Amino acid sequence: MKKNFKPHPNSFKNTFCVFHEVLPKALEGLKVQFESKAGSSYYYTQEGMYRVSNHWGRLANSKWRLIAMQPETASKYKIGFAKWDCFYPDNTTEKLYYLEMDYAKNTVNYQHKLNPDYNQKAVLRNSLETTKRIKQVRNLLQLTSWAKHFECDDIALLRSLIIDDLINTNATLESIKMEVAKKCS
Repeated sequence: MKKNFKPHPNSFKNTFCVFHEVLPKALEGLKVQFESKAGSSYYYTQEGMYRVSNHWGRLANSKWRLIAMQPETASKYKIGFAKWDCFYPDNTTEKLYYLEMDYAKNTVNYQHKLNPDYNQKAVLRNSLETTKRIKQVRNLLQLTSWAKHFECDDIALLRSLIIDDLINTNATLESIKMEVAKKCS
């Protein structure tokens, strides 16, 4: 009989991780090894962790995000899987995070600097600075009133110029807008 793999209980404190949604079939033959007070179930394997939950994002002292399947499953509870080497350290003071823009989906997310896809170009920031930049990018994506101050009719171009600088520099939003306005006039 195969022995259950069980990580140390403190292994997940102060971690960042991106899980990928999987179908229920992935849990066949596995037994729940931990159930949280919030109703999430955890299954541990030698390769990684399965988590069944209806809430993702900030969890107690960790940041765990789920990348949903496309098309999205209808279930309120999602099953996510992450390999053990995808759990990265998290804290509020170190510059651990960078922003990643997906122009096709019109979304922005933060990623950890230990992510193997990190391009070494995006500026690393601490949690607070990262949250502030994400809010600025989302406002640029969702609002249009800011664009009336530019002599450019192509709002998609304006957005990409400003957002790219928000991601790749430490310049303030106002100084970036002034530089972009100069380029557009």
